[in-house]
Amino acid sequence: MPSLLPAVAGNPALPPELLARLVADADEGLAQELAEELAEELAQRADLTPDQVRQLADGHEGAAVRLAGRGLLHAEDVDPLARPQVALALLDEGRGDPAWPRLFATHPEELVRERVASAVGLPDEAADLLAADESADVVAVLAVHTTRPDLLSRFAAHPVPTVRRCAAANEAMAAELLTVLLDDPEVMVREQAAAHPTTPGAAAARLVADHTMVRQALATHPGLPAETYHRLAGDEIPWVRSNLARNPGVDERLIRRLAEDDGHDVRRSLVQHPCIPLDLLTRLATTVRIGPALLLPRIGAADAAELARLAGSREPRVRALAASRRDLPAELRDRLAADPDAKVVKSVAPHPGLTATQLTAVLHAFGSMVATAVAANPGAPGWVLDRIVATPPTPVKALRTVAAHPNASPAALATCLASPDPRTAAAAAANPALPVAVIADLVSRHLPGR
Repeated sequence: MPSLLPAVAGNPALPPELLARLVADADEGLAQELAEELAEELAQRADLTPDQVRQLADGHEGAAVRLAGRGLLHAEDVDPLARPQVALALLDEGRGDPAWPRLFATHPEELVRERVASAVGLPDEAADLLAADESADVVAVLAVHTTRPDLLSRFAAHPVPTVRRCAAANEAMAAELLTVLLDDPEVMVREQAAAHPTTPGAAAARLVADHTMVRQALATHPGLPAETYHRLAGDEIPWVRSNLARNPGVDERLIRRLAEDDGHDVRRSLVQHPCIPLDLLTRLATTVRIGPALLLPRIGAADAAELARLAGSREPRVRALAASRRDLPAELRDRLAADPDAKVVKSVAPHPGLTATQLTAVLHAFGSMVATAVAANPGAPGWVLDRIVATPPTPVKALRTVAAHPNASPAALATCLASPDPRTAAAAAANPALPVAVIADLVSRHLPGR
């Protein structure tokens, strides 16, 4: 069983004296990996004193990086040569020394040069040094992140294909350069250029008969001519058609054509399309495994009349689509909570408007089938959560959800702490509803030497 100390360290209810003890003993008698994990968790707390910040930063590299990212360390606190990762974290937050990028651009460690190549607002002098780096991996990182047109033009003609591919992925890449990269001899470069939304659609369309990987990327492009989309809809590779089914650029006629596709992944992708007609979505709901808790984009955009129509369907899987909304009108929510089908009730059970009486009725009717969904309801009172824990068989996911619930009772949390599932025990140890005496006991049992 993994140590619960990192989870306890993140518990907002951890008393100051126990926080001080964990900081002081974070690396005494613990395996190095556990000590680092504990220190990084402590570094995210909002109640650290300046001395505790200093102690964590001095003793643990990962903790120092997190503290730098939170603004609790400053440039004058860090030796960039001795602790480059911490200094780079400060640069990422815009609080580093202006001289550091130039220093890191010639650092002997390649990973350090790669990290600085991804920095926001990189000075030109440092960028020029990195653009000429002997490592193509460093140049490739710069090619993804730079916004300088001159460097992007240079990278688009770079002799190393990986650099050209990374340049083609850059959001700032010019349309004319992307058009040139469509004719690159390397498949991976053409693939990236074909998927870039800035690539002119008419130019990208000429790759419609290219390599499979290129066609798969092309099918995601939002601005292709309609005839190109229809040609891709007949592609022999299901992955091409599946990518196309998610593409917001396809029209309703093509959506309806893809709905008849015999590739299950194609139809599964299609239900995620934000503009799929509602009648088509309800038909696909009976043949595609959607999952009761998944809110589809089209369902999220449905108006009140459409939701009522869905909720009145004879098909439970269609009613479950409406039940996935968390802003249902009260009358509709209550009707779905009383539905005779477990799929529908499971979908609506996490709705924050349900009362404790309704949640109890749901548990009474469907038991463990809906236990996890009920436990996910933010308004579920402690006694309802107790019932879930005390009624076997309790699904592991239900117990894990109870363990993280702010209304969980001490008794329920004790059961969760004893669970053989590490994630359940850790969630309970991090729950601020855990009694302070139990927190203290966990620290004493899991921290050696005291």
